[in-house]
Order: sequence, then structure tokens, then C-alpha cells
Amino acid sequence: MRNKLNNELAVCGFAAVKKLEKNNSERIRRLYFTEEVAPLFGGLCKKLAARKGIYNKVDDPAELQKLSGTVHHQGVVAMIYMPEIIPLDSDITDQWIADGEHALLLDHIGNANNFGAIVRSAAFFGVKNIVIPEDEMDSAITTSSYRIAEGGMEYVHIYSVRSIPRLMEVLDGKMVKIGTDLSAKKSSREIKSICKGKPALLVLGNEEHGISDEVRKNCDELIIIPFGGMNGGTAEAQVDSLNVAQAASVLLYELSC
Repeated sequence: MRNKLNNELAVCGFAAVKKLEKNNSERIRRLYFTEEVAPLFGGLCKKLAARKGIYNKVDDPAELQKLSGTVHHQGVVAMIYMPEIIPLDSDITDQWIADGEHALLLDHIGNANNFGAIVRSAAFFGVKNIVIPEDEMDSAITTSSYRIAEGGMEYVHIYSVRSIPRLMEVLDGKMVKIGTDLSAKKSSREIKSICKGKPALLVLGNEEHGISDEVRKNCDELIIIPFGGMNGGTAEAQVDSLNVAQAASVLLYELSC
């Protein structure tokens, strides 16, 4: 839950807070926890005490629910300043290209839980650059997405852009722009050969409409994740698509293997 008055965000869940402690403990302003998990956060309490930070054991888990806005707090809540989402510029993308780094471009996926799951997969597969539209900045970084990312937020960089098509135009010829589409002829299994050694800009859309027509037109290639009956298989697919977070995991695997 976001505290707009103090510009704070509640980070909850054991894995999320532990990764925050390991990588960015200085961002934690206040820490609250139940007696059950207290022994697991003794080191963090010492760090907070050293810089006169606040930490408290709560007697009633309902206090953590009130702080975080969820019953899924797992006994610990850390309050941090609202994370800054950096506006993407040419210096950043030029560095991606120089270093051969891939990036994920999310075309209005519109769901914080899916965003958190995508962040988790990106961190797992070592893709650290994620771009979201400027108008989704407030809805993407939430207590829920932090928890579902299972600590992945500490390993990725999240950038914002005002115009996705404009970004894709600027990157023309510099990164291979690959979109997902149910009508695509090429398989996700071809993703590495499509890249031909260039870094990929992997574009994912929302589950209802996919990527927008304008974004689709700016892709170099469109791909589809093959189901059992494709490519000579015999299984019949019962649904025609995957959840966007699941699709991201499959595509990131293909890109990294």
C-alpha cells in the first residue's frame, strides 16, 4: 500500500524484505514484524538501530495488514520511500546496445500482479531492463507487485517512456524489436536466430488485446509460443494463449538458453 502523504510504499513478504535487506537496506525507513519472524530480522534491526531507524515488533498481525493493505504480509512489513522510475533516454539505450543487454517493453499490461511476476522472471533470467508506459507508473510499483516479485525488484531497472512507438522508432536497427502475436508465423523457439547477435527488445501486451496495432507495426518480427499441436505435435491446446507473466517466462527462457 502506498502512503501518499509520506511518499512511502509498504514492502511485505519474507523474500521481498530479505532481498531488500541484502541489497538496499538503506532504503528501509521503518520495519514492523511479528514475534514469529523476529529472529530472522535481527541483523536488519541492528542496521536500523545503527542509523537510528525505527523497528517494532507488533502483537497483532492485523497491524501489519493495516500497514500493507493485504493479509499476505507473511509477518513483516518494511516501509520505504516510493521507488523512482527513471525516464528512459538515449544515453541509457545506447549503453544497453553497447553492452548487448536485452530489455522488456510492456505495452499497457495493466495488472500489478502480472507486473510483479514478470519482474521475478526477468530477474531470474538476468534481464534487468524493463520499460513501462509513463501512464502506468503509479499502478505498476505496488505492495502487491513487490511481494509477487519475490525480491526481483532489487535486481531490475524500471524505466518509463511517454510514447512506446516513438521509442521503437528510435531503436530501429539498433535492437531487434520482437512482439508477441497470436497470428504470428514464427515460433518463440526461433527467437535467438531472429536476434542474430543483437540485443532484443521483447514486447508484451495485455491479455485481452495484446500489443497495440501501432506497436505491432513497429516490431521487426512477431512470434507465437507454440502449443502442443504445433510443429508436428499431437496435443490439442484447450486455450489459445498464456497469461502474460507465463508468456514472459517462456520467452525469457528461449532468449537466454
